[in-house]
Parts: sequence; structure tokens; C-alpha cells
Amino acid sequence: MNSTMQKTVYKAFGLTVSSEIPLPELQYIHIDEGETDIIIEKVELYSLWSELNSDEDFVIKKDWIMFRVTDTAIFFIQDGNRIFISPFEGAQEDEIRLYILGTCMGAVLLQRKILPLHGSAIAIEGKAYAIVGDSGAGKSTLASALLRRGYQLLSDDVIPITLTNENIPIVTPSYPQQKLWLESLNQFGLESNNYQPLIVREDKFAVPVQSQFSVESLPLVGIFELVKGDFEEIEVHSIESLHRFYKMYYHTYRNFFLHNSGLMEWHFNTTAKMINKIDFYQLRRPTTRFTAHDLTDLVLTTLKKEENVHVKN
Repeated sequence: MNSTMQKTVYKAFGLTVSSEIPLPELQYIHIDEGETDIIIEKVELYSLWSELNSDEDFVIKKDWIMFRVTDTAIFFIQDGNRIFISPFEGAQEDEIRLYILGTCMGAVLLQRKILPLHGSAIAIEGKAYAIVGDSGAGKSTLASALLRRGYQLLSDDVIPITLTNENIPIVTPSYPQQKLWLESLNQFGLESNNYQPLIVREDKFAVPVQSQFSVESLPLVGIFELVKGDFEEIEVHSIESLHRFYKMYYHTYRNFFLHNSGLMEWHFNTTAKMINKIDFYQLRRPTTRFTAHDLTDLVLTTLKKEENVHVKN
């Protein structure tokens, strides 16, 4: 699986990335290609995929993960430092990049034993807070509302978390872009024709946030799980004890990679070291109205109360 095509070097997720495929979302850097953490190359994977003879879209092994996206590409991620790609004829490069920066990077982080949470991370007063939740819960929208209050983005979609020697969880910045649905753009008064759709014919857009992006790794001190449902008003509830283990597993990015990758024990041990070092809340919001601004008030009020409690203690 060797390629001779020209590569460009970028920085993202605390890692250097040498890629044959242009990744304009990422920060371009000047270093020798041989010193990079991850290499992305276009290679021929069709034969290998045929040999696997898999009825599934994902094949997951201890040292590698392979998956296929119909009409887009076959992807192969190995040892946390290689991403190989075979685009299908007529595939859109925007869609290929979406999987490189999402599923492929999630696999790379897991293979490097960096915990990826699925959500948005915001820098507030020198600390990191994660917003997690199911797809469509409003994670990026709430993060965007916080940015409009003057705070900074650390990561959107995939949140990389490592532990220090003192078992302090640290969030590393990913890259300066959000993904927002058309409805959210409209609510924030943003014109959709100023932004690139993530996938052709889809009402979700890439929103650059270079001026409000934090380049500094920060300690993770709080997690907010965002849940939408038949609630009359927005509410906040603390998540305690063993429930946190399940929430950390549930909101791990591509958690179905863990078992066949042999990472279940690592994941449990890692989350066990961090869950008592962070505040954990569930935010409940109604589906009948736009609540991002009200949720922002609730988040900031909750953090202020928590800060007062810590000061008293």
C-alpha cells in the first residue's frame, strides 16, 4: 500500500497529518513529512475488500479497521498512524473528507488510546466543557450559542481526551469548524449561501470559526448530556456514580469499534480514572421550540453555582 503522490502536512487533534487528499478545514504547517503522526494515502483497496467477503460495512480487528461507504470510498485505518482510501468513481471529495475527519480520525484516536467523545467541546474561563448527545440533539447548536457569548470552540463532532500522569482529563483542540443544520443557521441569522454544505443536497453546513477557536489544550471539568423530548421546559439534572460509566461508553465516538479492537478494558479503566474528576449533567429540552439561548443561560448559571460550591469547599 505505497503511494508516490504529493502530500501536504496539517495539524489536528494534537497530531500532525500528512495527506495526499487536501484537507482545507485543517491548519497547514511546515514540517518534514517523515516526522508526521498520521499518513493519509490513496491506494487500491477493492481487492482486499473482496477477499474479506464481508456482508457488513465495517470489518474491525485489533490493529486495523476497514469500512465501505457506498458511492464514496473504502477506508482502511491501521495502527493509529495510517489511513488508506480508495475512492469510488464519481465520489465527491467533500464527502470523502467528511469520513476522514470523522470516522477515520475516531478510529485513529482509539487505536492510539485517546478517548474520543461524540460531541462539541467549549473553552470557558480556561476550562473545557463537553456537550454530548444523540445525533440531532442540538450539540453543535448549543455550542454555537456559547460561541456567540464570547467563548471558544475546542472541537466539534469528535472530542479527543487524554489523561495526565495525575489522571486529569485533557481536551485537545481538533480543528476550527462547526457543523450546523439550516434551521440553526436561520435562528442565528446566518445566510446558508455563505457556507459549504457538508454533503450534496443535505441541509447541514460547514461553518468556519477560526476567530473563536482555542488552540490550547484544557482540562475537562464538566460534561453536559443534551436530551430532547416531550418536556415542557428546559431542565438540568446531575448524573451521578455508576450512571456516568454508561454515559461515557454510550457517548464514545463509534463505540462499536471498542470490542473487536480489544479496547473494552482500556476504555473502562480510562473512564474510571476520570469520571469523579468532572461534573456531569443532563440537559433536557423540548422539541417544540428553539432553546439554544435558554440552554446557554442554564449552562452558565449551573457552572456559576458549581464554582461557588467548589470555592466554599
